[in-house]
Amino acid sequence: MKFICEQQNLSKALNIVSKALLGRTTIPILKGILISAKNDSLTLTASDIDITIEKVINAEVIEEGEIVVTAKLLIDLVRKLPNEEITFELKENNNIGIKCGKSKFNLLSFPAYEYPIEKSIENNLNIRLKTEDFTSMVRRTAFATSLDETKGTITGVLFEIEKDKISMVATDGFRMALSHRESQNEEEAKIIILGKFLSEINKITSESEEDEIKISIEKNKAVFEIENTRIFVRLLEGTFIDYKKIIPQELPINVIVNKSDLIESIDRASLFSREGKNNLIKFSMKEDVMEISSRSEEGNIIESVDIQKTGDDIEIGFNSKYLIEGLKIYDSENIKIELNTSVTPCLLTEESEKTIYLILPVRLTGNN
Repeated sequence: MKFICEQQNLSKALNIVSKALLGRTTIPILKGILISAKNDSLTLTASDIDITIEKVINAEVIEEGEIVVTAKLLIDLVRKLPNEEITFELKENNNIGIKCGKSKFNLLSFPAYEYPIEKSIENNLNIRLKTEDFTSMVRRTAFATSLDETKGTITGVLFEIEKDKISMVATDGFRMALSHRESQNEEEAKIIILGKFLSEINKITSESEEDEIKISIEKNKAVFEIENTRIFVRLLEGTFIDYKKIIPQELPINVIVNKSDLIESIDRASLFSREGKNNLIKFSMKEDVMEISSRSEEGNIIESVDIQKTGDDIEIGFNSKYLIEGLKIYDSENIKIELNTSVTPCLLTEESEKTIYLILPVRLTGNN
């Protein structure tokens, strides 16, 4: 095997496929990257079984072949080489020679036949989604998944395809994020993808210049394709919660507030929220003012933010971290907060209402 490629292209491709190397696998060969040289192109593959990423780049292939090279060393080495042509040549005893400028290296490689290869999906459901919409939906939902691997399906994001729209939903049991976009689809489907996988996919799609991402789905796998990159993802098994039943329909208290002002006030108040108290901050909404307060052994704080309110006055407590994370997913200047009572879920929305963030309150006590 022998090929020549550009350092910049190879380094970028290695960084993309390395996003599949999450340190979860115990299979030795999967600590490496599969390099396949064929038909004037180079295909790089990295996998931990549950997620596999392939990237194709241009190369001058002098002799076709396949090898596996230890990922970390290869990535670090190529990144530090000058932006010139790199020549790879397989030699005796599975050594691969690398030349770039005035630098020469030899790396140990491994036989490619040991590397598991993902097969293309057949008889599948195919959809196309604007790249901008996909990255926005993932950004607004994936953060809300549970990080506890024992929690089953809520460690993932529900990807729901309906006739007229596509939705993503995530929850950890304390808050829920929902984002949807209009889309005309011939078929319907529901799949669940691990939140951390979607976040890694989003890092790739957000840097792409292509307008669309192609998504193919079968029983236990999904494939995302964009800009000569294919990402194979194993789906989570199980049934996602019926999120539509969780969203309250009647919320008589409505508050409009400037998002930046609210985030800044919560951020300051959170400095006084006590450890072991769920980062509790108290919100008192009366007429046209929202008071935000918290206390600890070191002191207390009261912040005031102007609001527009309809409905009754209310005092309610929230986890400051969850509330700030929910506010930050919106791009609008003003946010709408919808409430009912101090012990029922609250909704955050913006004017477009393409994204909903539901958060459970924290019960207030006499000490708050």
